[in-house]
Amino acid sequence: MLSRRGLIGGAAMLASAGAISGRAQAAAIPEAPMMDKAAMQPPLVPTSGPDYQPVVTLNGWTLPWRMNGEWKEFHLVAEPVVREFSEGMKVNLWGYNGQAPGPTIEAVEGDKVRIFVTNKLPEHTTVHWHGLILPNGMDGVGGLTQPHIKPGKTFVYEFVLTKSGTFMYHPHSDEMVQMAMGMMGMFIVHPRDPAFRRVDRDFVFVMSTYKIDPGTYLPQVNEMTDFNMWTWNSRVFPGIDPLPVRLNDRVRIRIGNLTMTNHPIHLHGHNFHVTGTDGGWVPETAYWPETTTDVPVGAVRSIDFVADNPGDWAFHCHKSHHTMNAMGHEVRNLIGVSRKDLAAAVNALAPDAMVMGHTGMAMGDMEMPAPDNTLPMMTGTGQFGPIEMGGMFTTVKIREGLKPGDYGDPGPYRHPPGTVAYEFKGEPPRPTQQKTDAPSSAPARAVKPNANTRHNH
Repeated sequence: MLSRRGLIGGAAMLASAGAISGRAQAAAIPEAPMMDKAAMQPPLVPTSGPDYQPVVTLNGWTLPWRMNGEWKEFHLVAEPVVREFSEGMKVNLWGYNGQAPGPTIEAVEGDKVRIFVTNKLPEHTTVHWHGLILPNGMDGVGGLTQPHIKPGKTFVYEFVLTKSGTFMYHPHSDEMVQMAMGMMGMFIVHPRDPAFRRVDRDFVFVMSTYKIDPGTYLPQVNEMTDFNMWTWNSRVFPGIDPLPVRLNDRVRIRIGNLTMTNHPIHLHGHNFHVTGTDGGWVPETAYWPETTTDVPVGAVRSIDFVADNPGDWAFHCHKSHHTMNAMGHEVRNLIGVSRKDLAAAVNALAPDAMVMGHTGMAMGDMEMPAPDNTLPMMTGTGQFGPIEMGGMFTTVKIREGLKPGDYGDPGPYRHPPGTVAYEFKGEPPRPTQQKTDAPSSAPARAVKPNANTRHNH
């Protein structure tokens, strides 16, 4: 939840007696809200200024702000944090305002924003505002456009939001380490016209990946390809919140990708359109229907759809390894090979060794020992049994009768009678050979030898 210091924005957006311009603001730095919950927080509904449908951050929150004359002021604190990926696993990361990723920043097209960034890391940092059009000196590339923010120092970024859309923020200072440690967040700029492409529910999250050895608490920041924790807002299934949606709502999901690979994101039960990128809105004339969209590295995709099909619909990355947790990539494949004769010898040499079962790796009924602070590769339980997923997986829960502002988990879907796949109880038919008019055998065709024919005697 928000700390006592955090009650400065949203309903408590304060206006100063008059606008203060220039560098004098640094003497009046706003408080920095903090969050200690990993659950999806309610949207921060604007109480003044232009109207808009606020976003809901998956397993996250929106950063409160204050009004200082014409300026909308935010305060980010870069600092070490502890993030729970899912129950049973906590990781030491770097982030902002108590969490990694940091809080979502929301504002409106045309707003003047002033963002204070305080560095509580053990090394210098900056913040780059990914996709935003702003003055060069506010772009946040350490050494190129500004001095690095040294530990204990606070810098101020000031710019006008010239266009609406979905953007990100992250360091451009020791970027490999700091982004691998979780420093990132989303930046939403709502249209000035409240009717422009308005939706009923607007969700957002950023994707990040980590290599965390089993039993440890710290990511391997030098890893480039062999990741084992695939996260949405630094959470993995079953720790990722579902997306509750009212039947027939128009829904937008904004997805940022700051991992080291692309992710084909797939929604079951619906078609959608890609309506925006970190470059802006896609013209309606360029829409085409999809059920899967690829989100490239360093990019954003916003998808819109009408939730007209009730149920609990899977929503996930379609790379199968990305829907697993703590997966080792050197597991031996013994499908079809009996382990009976090997088990004693293997266990004697390596009691904790893991190999694939001779019938596969379904884990619904398996209990394998694991080090502390390590999640099973596949986990989660639904109303019909084990779900056997992990990583980048959750559900879009579409229900009739949800209240407009209700984002609570509605529980399992109650299927109408006759709409669930069922076991066939009868005897399977005997296989029959298809009849054909062709002769049962045909004479072999003679092959005339030539210079290129090879003879073996």
